[in-house]
Amino acid sequence: MLKRLHDICYIWAQEMKSLVHDEGVAIFFIVVPIFYPLLYSWAYNNEVVEEVPVAVVDMSHSATSRQFARQYDASPNVKVAYRCNDILEARDLMEKQVVHGFVVIPTDFDNCINRMEQAHISVFCDMSLMLTYKAIFSTATSVVQDMNADIQVAVSSMLQPDAVAPTARQETVQTHPLDFDEVQLFNPTGGYGSFIIPAVLMLIIQQTLVLGIGLSAGTARENNRYKDLVPINRHYTQISTIIFGKSMCYFMVYIVIAAWLTLAVPKIFHFTSLFPPRDLLHLMLPYLLACIFFGMFVSCIVRYRENVMLFVVFASVPMLFLSGVSWPQSAIPSYWQGFSWLFPSTFGVRAFVRMNSMGATLADVREEYICLWLQMLAYFFATFAVYRYQLIRTRRHALQTIENIQQQIQKAKQR
Repeated sequence: MLKRLHDICYIWAQEMKSLVHDEGVAIFFIVVPIFYPLLYSWAYNNEVVEEVPVAVVDMSHSATSRQFARQYDASPNVKVAYRCNDILEARDLMEKQVVHGFVVIPTDFDNCINRMEQAHISVFCDMSLMLTYKAIFSTATSVVQDMNADIQVAVSSMLQPDAVAPTARQETVQTHPLDFDEVQLFNPTGGYGSFIIPAVLMLIIQQTLVLGIGLSAGTARENNRYKDLVPINRHYTQISTIIFGKSMCYFMVYIVIAAWLTLAVPKIFHFTSLFPPRDLLHLMLPYLLACIFFGMFVSCIVRYRENVMLFVVFASVPMLFLSGVSWPQSAIPSYWQGFSWLFPSTFGVRAFVRMNSMGATLADVREEYICLWLQMLAYFFATFAVYRYQLIRTRRHALQTIENIQQQIQKAKQR
């Protein structure tokens, strides 16, 4: 038992040395998890887009059309950067990406309102970016609703000139007989950062772990490490010694990194954080272990250490989509949902987002919590099987090499 504990500590020390001396492993284990979330969070720290440049094509040239343009420009979401003479000029500005949309006020806009007919305003938006589209269109809708209320009060006063002037409360009831309150649950600011950053932080943990473990395993293969410690045979305890020693190193490093990503980064940028700290600790334990064993399993499959980078780069965006954050989980086809169960990030992201943004407890994410423990066990045994296969294969290769050398020596003696 003491010998085995000594072996585990030796492998742990070897992995720690590799982490310090291997620049690639150090970058993906330390530098990237620390600085990449800061850069990503800083880019989305404004939460919502403001002062989106738009153009206004005013063909009416009336007091009512100018009032609409002023109210539209007064919104914090958009900015009337250009006033164009025709649609072609506004379209040319949008094609050059000078503006992200334009509003067309037709020639008969004021006449239709004065004749108590329905007037129309056309809004053209660049749909390549949903955030700018939302700002342009929702602001136009809000301004139209406010102007509709004012017009409705004015028309009512014209139709009843002898009536007593209504109070402000009466005007409100008249223009909004059915009112509503918009309450944005779990994301009060409606910001993109609070929506996407929690999922990205959990995905960073998995991806950097896979990258670092893959590079470390590639270096170990090149240097033929552990050959003097663990004889290559069929003893299961010695295979598990390597797994426990390496995983202990990764866990000790990433328990600190996980605290930085889940506790410090949201506090620095004032993102929503509603999770109970104790429940977060319980969640991170199986998630980190599942990611570690998943990374060790992947590192055994790829032959060259550079291939791990290709795998992570290729799989990062699909993993984010399959987690059910950027696209509703209910709308994902069943076969893709089954495929997403292979990755710890799927359950880790879902559980963390609910705990972080919705204030869910560990009991509320019990399904994801159990799945993470099952993934941890599955990838542990998968890693054990792959390590055993590789060690036996290496042993056979070494014995074959020794046998060939002995045969060559005997032939040399006979000569």
